[in-house]
Amino acid sequence: MRIALLTEGTYSNTQRGGAWCGRLADGLVEHEFQLYLLARGERADPGEAGGPADPGGPGPGRPPVRGLSAVHELPMWGRRPAGRGPSAHRRRLYRSAYEQLVRALVLPGERASFGPGLYRLAELTRADGALSAFLASSHALRVLETVWRSPGADTAAGQPLVRDVLVAADLLEQCLRPLAADWYGTGPDGIGSADLCHVVGGGPAALPALVTKQLHGIPFLVTEHGLHLREQYRSYRTAPYRWPVRALLLSFFRQLAEETYRQAAVLTPGSAYDQQWQQRCGADPARTRVVHEGTPAVAREAAGAEPEEPVLVWAGALEPGRDPELMLHAFARIREELPAARLRMYGEEGVPGYRAHCAAIAERLGIAAAVAFEGRPAAPAEAWSAGRLVVFSALAQRSPRLLADAMLSGRAVVATDVGVAREVLGPTGLLVPPRSPMALAGACLALLGDEERRSRLGLAGRLRAQERFAVEPVVTAFREIYLELVSRWPAFPAGERLQPFARPAEYWVAGAVRPGPPAAGPSADLAGGGVAGQGAPAPGTLAEAV
Repeated sequence: MRIALLTEGTYSNTQRGGAWCGRLADGLVEHEFQLYLLARGERADPGEAGGPADPGGPGPGRPPVRGLSAVHELPMWGRRPAGRGPSAHRRRLYRSAYEQLVRALVLPGERASFGPGLYRLAELTRADGALSAFLASSHALRVLETVWRSPGADTAAGQPLVRDVLVAADLLEQCLRPLAADWYGTGPDGIGSADLCHVVGGGPAALPALVTKQLHGIPFLVTEHGLHLREQYRSYRTAPYRWPVRALLLSFFRQLAEETYRQAAVLTPGSAYDQQWQQRCGADPARTRVVHEGTPAVAREAAGAEPEEPVLVWAGALEPGRDPELMLHAFARIREELPAARLRMYGEEGVPGYRAHCAAIAERLGIAAAVAFEGRPAAPAEAWSAGRLVVFSALAQRSPRLLADAMLSGRAVVATDVGVAREVLGPTGLLVPPRSPMALAGACLALLGDEERRSRLGLAGRLRAQERFAVEPVVTAFREIYLELVSRWPAFPAGERLQPFARPAEYWVAGAVRPGPPAAGPSADLAGGGVAGQGAPAPGTLAEAV
């Protein structure tokens, strides 16, 4: 079958052999995959793959990497696409649909109009391609300002200023840009000819899938390794916008997530922790299946012999959320019991000046000589092999990737009991309460003093990570999900009457000649004594042989 992969990112990310989409396509060679990419920024810069300085590179529609038959890009952020605005008559239709959408964003009592407003805008721009020009016009600005300042509007306890209206209008135009993409046709490169849409990452990448489902009835599933909505909540804490703008944009992303979860045929979060978040946003538990993110690192050999000195390894960005201060205070207690202990901290500075702040804490605690800030390692395996024990002291562990990679090294792991830590480690590591230096120090000392227990937990953790995060189970899970969805929602060529089993069996065989559906008509309805309205089998098909 033909699968449309929808995601955000940069084209260079799709070229890496370890990219998730590439691994999925490589594992399911019986299917045809095309990537529809919401590119971050303008079209590729000179010197990048597919850019003007690389005319032979894999541009839109060209085969990019193994497993993917084509890549289609849409610049998501940056300058507005050129184009004329709608005519006077159609402008009134645009105004009505846009007002419906904006009212859903700012008026709590009108949330239900988000989907209808969104699909109406998609329908209008499909006819004339004038959405971006309209959203940048004075007519759209007046709609946004009027509704946003109406009584009862949610403005985060602050009235929007004129500059807020201008900023919010520009951001909304960029968020809605996928509605105007030229992807929705039924030709060889259009999403309308796909049998299934697979959204990877959520957020605006789900907009083409929502529109395609409305236009062609094609089902879609959503895979999120780290929730898009949650990351928006985090990023908007420090966004350079006033609170009314932040509230408006977060309302858009929240309602987009709710609409996506409501319309998706299947949701496949990367962890049970993410699954709980999705359900808080209205996801149906019956349509949710946890599929862990596979990694080729499972084939990597375990770390070698432990260092002679009792060295602890800490990994993560140097920022408050990773709580390196907890590690430093716990290490001070460890040094009191085990003066020979050393601490190596791997990670880049996530907040400017935070490394100097941590160094000052180490100096104040009297452990500066035993603490080394190593920066980012060349490879994660290099960090894990440097110590006897790996420690995570985060206040929120949203992604299982780093934990799983540490477990694959065969080193014992100690982590704070937050986020996905309990789900990933299970009984193969030690979990301690967050913000408790005494508990963290006690767990580390217990393992540093027991070589047999360290070895046993390290081996158990490696086996658990290999079982849960191998690529093969992920590929198998999506093979079954794809077939199940297509069996429940058969895809049909546009313009044809809905006919169950209209495509012959060999249509789904890779490399086979794919005959079209049989012509509908009175003779077809009666051929072979079939059910009225169901076409006769094409010559040479399995149905004819039976």
